[in-house]
Amino acid sequence: MNAFFKGKSERRIKRATREDLYAVFLKYASVEVDGLHYITSEDFIRKFLGLHQNDDYDPNSVKLLAGIVDASKDGHISFPEFMAFEGLLTVPDALYFIAFRLFDVNGNRLVSFDEFAEIISYTTLQQQIPFNLESPFSQLYFGKDRSRFIKYSEFSQFLHDFHEEYAIEAFRKFDVDGSGTISSDDFYTIMTTIRTHLLTEDVASNLKEVAQRISGCDQVSLPIFAAFNSVLNSIELLKRVYLTASDEEESKEISREEFLCATQFMNIGTPIEVDILFHLNELINKSPTLILADFQAIAPEQYYTKVNKRILDIKAVQSPEQRDWVTELLESLYRFTLGSIAGAIEAVGAYPMDLIKSRMQIQRPGVLFEEPLYKSTWHCFKKTLKTEGVPGLYRGMLAQIIGTSMGKAMKLSMNDFIRDKLMNRKGQVPLWGEFFAGAVAGACNVFVIQPLEAIKIRVQTVGELFPKAKLRMVAVIKQLGFKGLYRGTAACMWRDVPFSALFFPTYAHAKVYLQDADGYNTPISVLAAGLVAAIPGAPISMPFDVIKTRLQVDPRPGQKAYAGIVDAASRIIKEEGIRKFWQGTRVIKPSQFGITLLLYEVLQRYFYIDFAGTRPTGSEATVRITSVDQIKSENPDHIGGFALAVPILSGIESKFGLVFPKFKTRITKPSQH
Repeated sequence: MNAFFKGKSERRIKRATREDLYAVFLKYASVEVDGLHYITSEDFIRKFLGLHQNDDYDPNSVKLLAGIVDASKDGHISFPEFMAFEGLLTVPDALYFIAFRLFDVNGNRLVSFDEFAEIISYTTLQQQIPFNLESPFSQLYFGKDRSRFIKYSEFSQFLHDFHEEYAIEAFRKFDVDGSGTISSDDFYTIMTTIRTHLLTEDVASNLKEVAQRISGCDQVSLPIFAAFNSVLNSIELLKRVYLTASDEEESKEISREEFLCATQFMNIGTPIEVDILFHLNELINKSPTLILADFQAIAPEQYYTKVNKRILDIKAVQSPEQRDWVTELLESLYRFTLGSIAGAIEAVGAYPMDLIKSRMQIQRPGVLFEEPLYKSTWHCFKKTLKTEGVPGLYRGMLAQIIGTSMGKAMKLSMNDFIRDKLMNRKGQVPLWGEFFAGAVAGACNVFVIQPLEAIKIRVQTVGELFPKAKLRMVAVIKQLGFKGLYRGTAACMWRDVPFSALFFPTYAHAKVYLQDADGYNTPISVLAAGLVAAIPGAPISMPFDVIKTRLQVDPRPGQKAYAGIVDAASRIIKEEGIRKFWQGTRVIKPSQFGITLLLYEVLQRYFYIDFAGTRPTGSEATVRITSVDQIKSENPDHIGGFALAVPILSGIESKFGLVFPKFKTRITKPSQH
């Protein structure tokens, strides 16, 4: 949360109008006194903000949070108080100012020792590890007789120092024999109680082992304790150290020695802090070196937001550790299903172009045809439309839909599956692995699509001589038989394997190149990457597409059948010229693959199922919170500054660790002072 308030963005939330605010106020006001309306604590926190929704909510916590708005402290929020708080939420230091108002119980714009003690006594921290309110720290800030007050200008530093002192105070409590050390168990207790807002799950689960590695025993000294806290407080600065050491290259592996040199150059961190960071990384990310992505498991998620919009959001497994072969199978089926949908949609949209392509490819000279049926691709389209009508442009579409959806699904899911298996911890696949994954995906596609292409081409071309003829799929299957269905398979292999081997690596790298600063690919950039990726493979694969089509179609009267790939290639060159290999194919292939990939990835974004595996690169942006646009509430009633109310109140916990009980059973009677 603090990243927003320290961010470089100058964008601010605009204040709501008085009329709009009053309409929202009346919607939630449940009390009327002398003709004036008021919102209660429960109305504001539970109904308006949607916090503390459990039935067994703690009323004291709700009252404390509502007291931030209730300047008169009479238990009711008036419209002027409601409007003033909305304005307060729009100021740059709103998080600190609201925390200050939380401690300013009587609303006099000063925090006394008694107010500080009262608020702290309600927190879960004080109930678990009590802070000594009579400590020298209290005397330094509130005076020996506790009569001094904390002004807002001093409050932010006071709150920071309080948390540092709280940690030291907890260390003293567990150091019962005065040895200057505590056990690793006690260290774990302190960190998961007082500093929990700084811990990720991965860090918390490795706290004890890292401490034991650094100390060489089961005892943790104060320097190790302080260094550990410093690392957790300075993760964002340590990222800058990494980027300096790596020359801004995010995937460059940096050793401990290289990182240590950078810390000394930037005067950030100490050798023991570097040791702690690298031990954490070795345990969490299983690597002795650092890359920028390694920090994600160490830095709390409160500093980041995911940029995405989903229609379906399902978590199939809770963690990568729960991922097994069944999960991998389900993930492949999920990808296969989305690939089928993407392929089917693309097949319908691009089918007329595919039909024209097939007719142009099979056109060759013969005894009965001195003049070619079609002079150009455009002429073929106009003639087909004139003689066969719009339905003629969709002859054989059923076979195309089935073949394309199944084939593309197999190709896409197989490529993803192999890439996942070959991916390293940087999220990178070696170049040979990219080519291999694409080639295997292309080969798998052939076995699925080949029979259906044979059927499709027969149905597509029958209308050239017999415009009114109708040829059914079942009749074609009976006519061709098993051998006929797989005629031209070798040529199809030569078409799809090289094409896919070139297409998928080019597509992956083009996507990375087209990503924005947050690593996100817009749909336009995905489409552009698909179009660009088709360019290298198309010229190589298209001659085999022509040969495959010729082998699949029976020769017409006056034409001689081809004996195979070599015979077809040599005769086409001799009789029609080498340009024939690319006739009718220039438009369709790039657009087909670009559209299919776009649909496939967009479907994964909107219909999201988390199998704890990999996602398409660039499908979501994980960015530092630097803008109100990234954290504001989507509740239509949270207008103006209230769009930030929930994130800011949540920040009191995530930033300052001031966690209040959410259930009545957890509250204890506050200490009396």
